[in-house]
Amino acid sequence: MNVDPHNQKKKVGHRQVGEHRSPTSRRLFNTYWLKLWNGSPPGAVLLSFAAVTGLLMAIPIVYVVWESLFAGADRWLRLLDTRIPQLLWNTLSLTVMVTLFAVAIGVSLAWLVNRTSLPGRKMWQWLLALPLVIPPYVGAVTYIIIFGPRGWLWRYWKQEEWLQQRFGDYPIDVYTFAGIFFVLTMFTYPYVYLIAGASLRKMNRNFEEVARAQGMTTGQVFWRVNLPFLRPAIGAGAILVALYVLSDFGAIAMMRYTTFTAAIYYQMGSYDNVSATVLSVVLILLTLIILWIEARTRKKQKYYQTTNSYHEPEILSLGKWKWPAFFFVAGVFTISVLLPVIVLVYWTVIGVGGGVLDAKFWGYAWNSLKVSGLAALFCMLLALPVVYLRSRYPSKVSHFIEKLSYAGYALPGVIVALGIIYLFNQYIPVLYNTFYLIAIAFVVRFLPQAMQSTDASLSLISPRIDEAARSLGQPPWKVMFTVIIPSILPGVLAGGALVFVSSIKELPATLLLRPPGFDTLAVRIWVETSEATYYTAAPAALLIVLVSALPLRYLLKKY
Repeated sequence: MNVDPHNQKKKVGHRQVGEHRSPTSRRLFNTYWLKLWNGSPPGAVLLSFAAVTGLLMAIPIVYVVWESLFAGADRWLRLLDTRIPQLLWNTLSLTVMVTLFAVAIGVSLAWLVNRTSLPGRKMWQWLLALPLVIPPYVGAVTYIIIFGPRGWLWRYWKQEEWLQQRFGDYPIDVYTFAGIFFVLTMFTYPYVYLIAGASLRKMNRNFEEVARAQGMTTGQVFWRVNLPFLRPAIGAGAILVALYVLSDFGAIAMMRYTTFTAAIYYQMGSYDNVSATVLSVVLILLTLIILWIEARTRKKQKYYQTTNSYHEPEILSLGKWKWPAFFFVAGVFTISVLLPVIVLVYWTVIGVGGGVLDAKFWGYAWNSLKVSGLAALFCMLLALPVVYLRSRYPSKVSHFIEKLSYAGYALPGVIVALGIIYLFNQYIPVLYNTFYLIAIAFVVRFLPQAMQSTDASLSLISPRIDEAARSLGQPPWKVMFTVIIPSILPGVLAGGALVFVSSIKELPATLLLRPPGFDTLAVRIWVETSEATYYTAAPAALLIVLVSALPLRYLLKKY
C-alpha cells in the first residue's frame, strides 16, 4: 500500500491539535467551574443530592405547564370564554378581601398586645396565635354547625316566635362569599399577627421619641414612624395569607364556593386532567404575579433602623380605650378559637358516647401518623443537602436549586397531586395507588418548611468549623453528617415537626392520591361532614387540633 507522507503528516497534525484541544477545553471548564463557585466548588455527592432534590420538587409545576401547552386552542378558548373569567373574579376578590382584613386584624391585635397596656397582654400574646392550629376546613365545619341551615342558631330562631315576628325568616346564609370570607379571615390573621408582633417588639424607641419631640401625636407617630418600619412584616404576612387563600380547598369546598383550586379538583374528579392543567397554569400565573408585586413593592420601600443605641419600645396607656380594646381582642379570640373548640368538644363527647373511637378511628389516626411521619422524615433528610449547599457554597447554581426546591410550596395540593399522578402512572407504576404517593406529595408541598428551620439553625454555625474539618481531608458530605448535623439537630427536628403538622392537616392531595380503603383523619372529616354526621367527624378534627398545637410553642419562640 502506498502512503502519502504529506497526508500522513496532516493527519498526525490534526491528531496533535485534537489532543491539545481536549486538555484546553478541560482547563477552561475547570476555570469556569472554580469561578462559578468562588474558588471552592462542592463535592460531587453533595451537589448531586441537592440537584436531584431540586429537580424532583419542580416536577409538578413542569408537568402542569407542559401538559397545558398541548391542551389545544379549542380547549383554552372554551375555558377562557366560560370558566376562567368567573374563577378569576371569585379567586381574586376572595384573596384581596381576606388579605386586607387579615392584615387589618393582625396588625391591630399585634399593636394592642405588644405596645399597649391591654389587660392580660402576656396571656393574649399566645392565645391569639391559637387559630393557627385549627385547619380552616375544621373551622368551616364548626361555623356551619352553629350558623348554617339546621344549625344551632337556626334551631333557636325557629323556637323563638318573637324573632320571626320581628325579623322574619332566618337571615344568615353561610354558603355565600361572606361566609367563606369570614372563615378564612378568622383563621389566617395569625400569619400577620405573629410577624408584625415580632417587629413591634424589636422596634427602637429612639425614633418615636424624636417624632414626639417634633410635636407628633401618638396616631401620627404610628402612621409616619411605626407603620413604615412594619412594612416588611406586613408584606410577609400578607403574602402568606394570599398564598394560603389561593391554595385552600377544604374550607372553600365545604362553604360551597368555587375558586381555581375547587374547579381543578372537580375537573380531576370528572377525569378531565387536561382542563385541570389549563386551570392550574392560570393559578400558577396568579401566584407568580402576587409574588412579583410584593417583591417590587418591597424594593421600593426600604426602612432601616440605623441608630447604634437601642431602647425597648414604650408601653402606651390605653386610658378610656382600655376596655373597648379588651372586648375587641376577646371577641376575636372567642370567634376564632373558643366557639370552634366548644363545638368540637360538644360533638366529640356525643361521638365518644356513641362508640366512635373504635378500631376504624384509630386506624385512620395511624394512617395519618404514618404518612405525615414519613413525609417529615424525608423532608428533614432532603432539606439538609439543599440548605448546606446554598449556605456554604453560594452561587447561581445553588440559589437555582434552592428556588426549585421551593416550587411546590406556592402550589395548591391539587396541582401537586396532578403532577404526581402523571409521573407515577406513566413512569413508576409500581408505586401508583399506594400511600407512598401521599407522603411524596407532602414532601413536595412542605419541604420549604424544613428548609427554613434548618437554614435558621445552620446560619448560627460558623463556616470555619466546616473549613477546619475539610482541611483534615474530610469530603463535604462527610463534614455535613459528622460535624454539622449534630450541631443543628434541634432546628432540623423543629422543621420536621412543622412538616408533620402541616401534613396531618393537608386535605386535597390526600383526597386525590389515597389508595382505595386508605383514609386519614382529614379525609374522614371531609366524608363525615359531607354527610352531616358531625359526631363522627368531631373526634378526628379535635385530635388534629391537639396534635397541631404541639409546635405552637416553637412558633411563638421563633417569632
